[in-house]
Amino acid sequence: MKKKQILWFRRDLRVEDSALLHHTNGEVLPIFIFDKNILDKLPKDDKRVSFIYKSVLGLKKQLQTIGLDLAIFYGYPKDIFQTLKNGFDEVLCSCDFDAYATQRDKEIEDILPLKRFYDSYLIHPSHSLKDDETPYKVFTPFYKNLMPLWDCSSIEEYQISQNMSLIDYKFPNTPTLEELGFQTQLFPKFLEKSGFELLNEFIPKLENYQEARDYFYLDGTSKLAVHLRFGLISPKQVFNKIKKYPHSEFFIRELFWREFYNSILYHFPKSEFENFNGKEITWNQNKEYFKAWCQGNTGVPIIDAAMRHLNQTGLMHNRLRMIVASFLTKNLFLPWKWGEEYFAKKLLDYDASSNIGSWQWGASIGADSVPYFRVFNPYSQSKKFDKHGIFIKSVIKEFQRIEPKLFHIENGVQSNLFVDYIPIIVNIKNSRADAIEKFKMLN
Repeated sequence: MKKKQILWFRRDLRVEDSALLHHTNGEVLPIFIFDKNILDKLPKDDKRVSFIYKSVLGLKKQLQTIGLDLAIFYGYPKDIFQTLKNGFDEVLCSCDFDAYATQRDKEIEDILPLKRFYDSYLIHPSHSLKDDETPYKVFTPFYKNLMPLWDCSSIEEYQISQNMSLIDYKFPNTPTLEELGFQTQLFPKFLEKSGFELLNEFIPKLENYQEARDYFYLDGTSKLAVHLRFGLISPKQVFNKIKKYPHSEFFIRELFWREFYNSILYHFPKSEFENFNGKEITWNQNKEYFKAWCQGNTGVPIIDAAMRHLNQTGLMHNRLRMIVASFLTKNLFLPWKWGEEYFAKKLLDYDASSNIGSWQWGASIGADSVPYFRVFNPYSQSKKFDKHGIFIKSVIKEFQRIEPKLFHIENGVQSNLFVDYIPIIVNIKNSRADAIEKFKMLN
């Protein structure tokens, strides 16, 4: 029986491999909501809003090519669905598991039946359990449990339904970015490319990916995180494309880490706000240290370059994320949640499950996290992965004439008479020892 359906696009801004367009059966109204609950908390120069806005307009054009259209709203989802509820049978949408999304969807379900589909990840967390039907808490067995995916030629992708038509509806005027209260922002040039363009550019790099991915001054990563986050390309499309090539297993292992952290958030929703391992830690509460970390004014070149780059671009290499997280939670001994929330404000590719899982990993209180006694030394990390200071100099322009070896010595840059660089806010050796001693008391 044909129905009248609202297709609520959220983090699935594409036409190809779309669960919503596959499961339609009747008259449809595709919509996107610029959610005031989210936007009202963001600064007006948030780069992500500019990117999402551009992507939503792109989705509207794609839908028009298949005889549909996209109604774009700005407001509170609950209010918008109250105005839409008459004349519709149900809402189709993709799954989301963070606390806000879960609460939002419950409110909408009180207005119209909500039919959820799972296409932001490869597998539903409930489909990858141990033999005793409990969730995995360690990555390696979780990864091995997914290895049957390697035996299949491809994961089936959704095909567009031929049994649908656009409902007769008076479409609202599309709000401008300025009407949403935001300023147009520039974002990195690679985001002007489609997910498939980036994927094709990355494939020749697969052979060296396992090693090159750690060198943050190199162009060794896929750059697909933002596109995956907003569903401009699906993880199945990435998996199916890249699996055909040699040397792809290590990259797909990284895709499975994304699955693992989503599974953790799904099965353990309290981990969004609480330590996964349940241990209570009395973190320092030094707001001045936190401010220095956020602004890139710690006196440690690699930390400061990474944070300033994040603030300028909305981007941070994964190796740098581990280094700055270790410095915040071990050397400064500040709460992991402070860092997680700051990344949530700044990262273009912010994804709740991956960000929460990664921060708890770095703080040694998460699922399969780094041992508490493993504390990243920022100086040895910069020496190993940016020996010539290429990244550091590209961000901190006043360091152009500094000998790179000074970047890798505690107080090295501060010893140079020709650069007025801020003093380091904490002694690396002593703070490391203090953190380890505090963690020992918990074990």
